[in-house]
This record gives sequence, C-alpha cells and structure tokens, in this order.
Amino acid sequence: MLEMWLKSRLFLSACLMLSTPAMSLAADPLPTAAPVVLTLAQAQAAMLAHNRDLLAAQRNVEAAKATQLSAAARPNPQISINSASINTHALGAGGLYDKNMDTIFRVDQVIERGDKRDLRIKTAQQLELASEADLADTARQQRIALYNAYYDVAYAQDKIKLTAAAAKLAETAQAKAELRLSAGDIAASEVARTRVDTLRTQNDAEQAIADATNSRIALAYLLGLDKQAGQIQVDASWPDANNASIASDFDSIIAQRADVRAAQARVDAARQFKELVRAQRTRDISVGAQVEHYPGATDNTIGLGISFPLFLGNHFDGDIRNAEVALSAAEDNLDRVRALALDDLNRTEAALASSRARLQRYQSSLLPAAKRAMDAAEFGFANGAISAVELLDARRTWRAIQLEALGAQSDYARALAIWRTNTQIVQE
Repeated sequence: MLEMWLKSRLFLSACLMLSTPAMSLAADPLPTAAPVVLTLAQAQAAMLAHNRDLLAAQRNVEAAKATQLSAAARPNPQISINSASINTHALGAGGLYDKNMDTIFRVDQVIERGDKRDLRIKTAQQLELASEADLADTARQQRIALYNAYYDVAYAQDKIKLTAAAAKLAETAQAKAELRLSAGDIAASEVARTRVDTLRTQNDAEQAIADATNSRIALAYLLGLDKQAGQIQVDASWPDANNASIASDFDSIIAQRADVRAAQARVDAARQFKELVRAQRTRDISVGAQVEHYPGATDNTIGLGISFPLFLGNHFDGDIRNAEVALSAAEDNLDRVRALALDDLNRTEAALASSRARLQRYQSSLLPAAKRAMDAAEFGFANGAISAVELLDARRTWRAIQLEALGAQSDYARALAIWRTNTQIVQE
C-alpha cells in the first residue's frame, strides 16, 4: 500500500542522509551557522519526513481507517429493566426482590438484513483507497513544488556567481578606464558611463543575494525546516538537454495516476453507498428475550418477542435519489479529473520540449556568439579601438545572455523533473 511505500522511501532516504557528511535532516536539527548543502535526494527525504501537507494527508488516511472500523461494527444489544403493577399501598415486606411488583428483565438485539454491514464495509474500504490515493497525489504535487523551489535556489545560487563575476569585471574595466583617462586617452564622459555600469552590476549582485534568500525560505517551508532557511544551499547538477525521453502511452499513465485513482475509488464508494441506501428498504428486525418475576409466583416466567418497522410513511425515496445523484456527481468528477490529467500531461510535454529546444539554442549558438562578441569588445576597448558605450553594450548583452541561458537551464531542469513526476507510475 502507499503508506508502506512512503515509509520505506522515508527509511531508505533517512539512511542515505545519515551516511552523508552534510548531516541528518530527519533526526537532528540543522546547525545554525554552517551552511547545509542539500542534494535533491536529501531534499526529497526531508520533505517526506516534515512536509505539512503530506502529514495532513496522512491524517486523512488514518481517519479513513477509523471510519472503516466504525462501518464494520455490529449493532449493540440493549438491556432493559422494568417494573410494573406496583401497588404503592401494599408493597409488602422484604427487599426489592420480594416487593409486590412485576419486574421484567429484557434483552433486545437488532439484526441487520439486506447486507447492510457488508455494504458499509465496502463503502468505507473504497473511501480508504481514495484517501490513500489522495496521499499519493499530494506527494506528487509536493514533489513538483519541491522541484520548483529547489531549482529556484539553484538558479539563485548560480545567478549570484554570474552577477558577482560581472561586478568584478566591471570594476576591473573601470580601473582601466580611469588609467586611460589619466593618460588622456579617453573622455571623462566615457569613464562616467563605465562607473554607472559598475554600480548597476553591484546592484544586480546584491539583488541576486536577496532573491536567493527568498528562494531558500520557500524551499525551507516545503522541507519543514523554516528555522534553518538561511543556511540551506543546494547541490544541483543541471540535467543534460540531450537525454530526455518522452513517454507516449498517456492512457496507461492517466489510468494509474493517483488523482484519477482517487476519483475512481470515490465512484466505487458512491456506487456501494447507493446500494447501502437501497438496502434500507429491507427491514431490519429486532428480537428480544425477557425474564419476568413476581413475588409469590411459583417460577419466574420467560418471554420472546420480535419487532420490525412498517414502511407506511417513508420508503426512503429521497435518500435513494440523493445517493444516485451523488454517484452521478462522482462519475462526472472522474471524467473531469481524467481530462485535467490529460491536459496536464500535454502541457508538461510541451513545456519540456520547448525548454529543451531553448536551452540547446543557448548552449550551441547564443552563448558562444555572445562570448566572442564580448571578448572582442574588451580587447577593442583596452586598445582604444571602440568607445565605452560600445563596450558597455557588449557587456550588457553578455550578462543578459548568460542570465537567460541560466534561466533556460533552470526551466528545463524543472520541466524535466515535473514531466518525470507526472509520468511515473507509483507501485503501492
């Protein structure tokens, strides 16, 4: 079952984390000073252990199991003690047993008919299956959220490196421009433009640090490590854009998706519940046995009884109709979930193909061309062949292409991870 699968995954992931020098996220708190570098596997293990949405979904599974216990329960017998024929003026002497009154001890037991208990159990079982599938779908959704947050942090970390390198390059170029100004080889206006560009690159570097902080906070929430958000770093190896395979059997994937399985289980539960409601037209009977005692009588007497309802005013037509409508609504929801699952697969497939093509274009053409143009501009400016304006344009283009290529790499990584998550089949 899914619960056992999650527990086994959590156990294996926890063992992996304990054997890693970084630290054990599931057992021990993170250090408050030293940064903690998380691999994607460690982040997934921490999410399984601490994610709040997963814990809430697990509670729903536990509640469904409890509901199944209630569904399997049989009606309790009822005991009653009654006294009749009490003469307040001649109760007689002795204890209560010897008083002049008719005392009746009676036990009644309801016997359910029409397979009501079995139908209740089957309904509860389907609802339990639905809650377990909900747990699996929540895990899928949280993995997608984790991939987005994880690669946001990876993107932010690499952006910090790019913007810091750009700022350092701008500072070096500014120093060269000032030397040329002192030698009378450049105009003061060009040096001023260089200084402005240096300040802009410094601002970009500071903004990248702030963006990384926000990304770490979002990732820490998913992992349940909010207090350690400032120390979290990721060790992300970007996937190769040439190694993605596209699945084609969407029908099989959709049939085994957790959200579809949950909707199907609710259809089955609604169908069983409809039969349970119809079973109300099968009369339950109540059988009883009693012992009657009256002082002075030679022996106590016994009695037997049976009772059953008369369907004179309520034939459960309204309850049956409501159950039929609930079944139709569950079937409509199943059709809706299947359509959404197909749309999701189509969107993620398109996103994967588009992001891969974009990344390949940056890696094969745009980045090399922009790098050559920037190197030529740096050489030309250092030798007085071009103006500062042309150099700054080349630098801005190079920085923009680098950041766009990094964004394309991040988009491809998350698109690939989401695609694999949406197309994998979880065996329970």
